[in-house]
Amino acid sequence: MYQDLKRLFWWPEMKKDIAMFVYAFFVCQKSKIEHQKMSGLMQPLFVLEWKWDSIFMDFVGALSKTVNGFDSIWVIVDRVTKSANFAYIKTGMSLARLAEIYIEQIVRLHGIPSSIVCDREPRFTSKFWESLQAVLGTKIRLSSAYHPQTDGQTERTIQRLEDFL
Repeated sequence: MYQDLKRLFWWPEMKKDIAMFVYAFFVCQKSKIEHQKMSGLMQPLFVLEWKWDSIFMDFVGALSKTVNGFDSIWVIVDRVTKSANFAYIKTGMSLARLAEIYIEQIVRLHGIPSSIVCDREPRFTSKFWESLQAVLGTKIRLSSAYHPQTDGQTERTIQRLEDFL
């Protein structure tokens, strides 16, 4: 509506006024086209009892390169204790090497988790990662888009890490 009206008219705070009119006018709301599929109800995460039984994972990238060429950090957070492990990685690191780091730093120290909550990072949605976790008996629970509360602990840990850096 704003695009149509701005060709013929102009007044101060025009965009705001049009937005308020459309928001308040029932016919405009009824005819408004929804451009996304409804995502449905959000599925809550189950309540845990054991530490390191369910973890969150995410990557922090675009950092300054270290002497060894590392430019990203892999953040892995326990859902129960909220303790975190950090692994220095390279952006183009192979999935096989990431699996080795995962085994060395998580499985060796804390055991195999029953579930992993992560975003839809291509490395986490790859067939290799899915098959590795299937062999280990771990369920991958991908967070849905536009629901940062799904892995809010990881996001808060990353925020603290970025503040520290």
